[in-house]
Amino acid sequence: MTDMETTRTQALKAPAVVEGDSPAGVARARDVARAFVEDLDPPPASETAETFVLVVFELTTNALRHGGGRYILRLGATADAVRVAVTDLNLSPPQGRAPDQGDGAGGFGWPMVRRLASGVTIAPGPGRGWPPATVTAPPRGSRG
Repeated sequence: MTDMETTRTQALKAPAVVEGDSPAGVARARDVARAFVEDLDPPPASETAETFVLVVFELTTNALRHGGGRYILRLGATADAVRVAVTDLNLSPPQGRAPDQGDGAGGFGWPMVRRLASGVTIAPGPGRGWPPATVTAPPRGSRG
């Protein structure tokens, strides 16, 4: 059997939900994301797992900084992908901007998320603003 066939025989992992409103919450979200992917059976390739954790970090940081100071992080996994969705209080969709090379004011996170994720979906949330993205990573059985 291939990794993908093995993956599809596994039970789906229960979603994880984290609410945050501080830099410490962003660090906790990153730790929860790392534990979430490490607990998958089979786990994704280490590069995929680290990319997933980086995307979670960037999305929660952006939600904290630009989305009204509070966010809800949802992590999920299917046989085909690991997913992250972040909902914040901002009523406007995320906007990219030119990265600031000088004073460190940012502008790198959203382009990075869009580049690293296999897919990004932006949609208005149910009365809570916009989730900056639902991000799909490669299949869990991928080892590349």
